[in-house]
Amino acid sequence: MQYFDAVGRRKTSVARVRITPGTGKRIINSVPMKKYLAREVLEMVVEQAFELVSLGDKFDLKVNVCGGGLSSQAGAIRHGVSRALIKYDDELRHVLKEKGLLTRDSRMVERKKPGRPKARKRFQFSKR
Repeated sequence: MQYFDAVGRRKTSVARVRITPGTGKRIINSVPMKKYLAREVLEMVVEQAFELVSLGDKFDLKVNVCGGGLSSQAGAIRHGVSRALIKYDDELRHVLKEKGLLTRDSRMVERKKPGRPKARKRFQFSKR
């Protein structure tokens, strides 16, 4: 059976994505997508790449994802799906790139600095 693999990342989440020709089943970490993501907005994020190229019901999606929160994981899956679709058909690259789905969202949590309670927050200033 033919399949297309890709890795998608966002913040600290990593998603290993495999798309196979099929009927549109979506499995994330051995759980159906609707049950795993729990919010409609996150499902829309995952489906965004498929809808953009009108191939949603032609592929089954199987994902292993870890790290970060649900929103970050959904973004990582979208990135992985976009990369896998390019392996399927290189002609889709222009459409996906134009919408920014191939760009890795590299924003990370800023590290805590010494002498401060958080990364940027400061202790209350006292003049005297």
